[in-house]
Amino acid sequence: MKFNVSSMALLSALQSTSKVIASKSTLPILDSFLFNLQGETLTITASDVETRLVTSVDVVHVEGSGLFAIDAKRLLDPLKELPEQPLTFDINDDNMTVNVDYENGKFNLPGQKGDAYPQQKPLKDSSVRLEIESQILLNGINRALFATADDELRPVMNGIYFDIQPENLTFVASDGHKLVRMRNLSVQAKERASFILPKKPANILKSLLIKNTETAEVVFDENNAYVKTSSFEMICRLIEGRYPNYDAVIPAENPNNATIDRISFYAALKRIASFSNQASGLVKIQLSENKMIVFAQDIDFSTSAEEKIVCQYMAAPLNIGFKVSSLIEILSNISSENVILQLSDPSRAGVIVPAENEENEELLMLLMPMSLND
Repeated sequence: MKFNVSSMALLSALQSTSKVIASKSTLPILDSFLFNLQGETLTITASDVETRLVTSVDVVHVEGSGLFAIDAKRLLDPLKELPEQPLTFDINDDNMTVNVDYENGKFNLPGQKGDAYPQQKPLKDSSVRLEIESQILLNGINRALFATADDELRPVMNGIYFDIQPENLTFVASDGHKLVRMRNLSVQAKERASFILPKKPANILKSLLIKNTETAEVVFDENNAYVKTSSFEMICRLIEGRYPNYDAVIPAENPNNATIDRISFYAALKRIASFSNQASGLVKIQLSENKMIVFAQDIDFSTSAEEKIVCQYMAAPLNIGFKVSSLIEILSNISSENVILQLSDPSRAGVIVPAENEENEELLMLLMPMSLND
């Protein structure tokens, strides 16, 4: 087999697919890229058994066709150091030796026959199909990913829950302390369906969709999901199990509402975070008429800090405690100028919503309070 390919085009395709490869693979061949040369298209596959990513690159001056595999690190490291130029790949079909010629030199490395690479099982006939704009998918993943858990006992919490309904698509994530629910009203489906996308493929999609403006095709059954655009295909194993009733934990009534400038709130929390107790990370919020005081203290080191923030608040005075790092994460994942902090009492979850939602979006963040021990 022989072909010519642009060094930068090949490197870009390899770097995007290499994110799938695990640091310790269960099968030695999964440390490699699988290449499939057919006509003037070179298809590149990477997998860690659970997740599989496929992309392609155009090639010219092709001789032959077939499957071969090359160790990912051995191929990526020299390609990263090459400027843009044509590369000539010459693969010996008998011993799978790979020779790569470029402008001022060449390198050779061992290859493997691609027949041993694990094949992907097809989706079941009962699979559900959904078309969604790439930026809507990216936005949902971006907003929810930080709230996913790392819980061995409850694996369903370790991913993003896609709740597909005839009138909207809802992205949900929770670690038991914080929760994100983002509804997109522009995505509509014929029937109710759902799946839980694991954290690793969600992160991979996040990097692949940043500059993608196409419509993505999402197809899934009870075990696997398939996400496809013109530039890549990703197949991943889904998390099995029933996701908790997320709406049930969101307080129905929160009479104490404060409207706050998000950047001011965020900046104040960042400044006082280092003064909170290192173990608990507690920050105390004191609300009174049109005023909020954020206070942090570490008795062990005799340090404390407080800041006053002007806000719109006309309800009864209220004191509540939150974990400062979680509050900072929530505010950094909201884009509106102002946020509304919705509270009922110091023992019930606080709800944070943007004062102005993006078009066709309804975003809600929830955070469980911490005991103040006052």
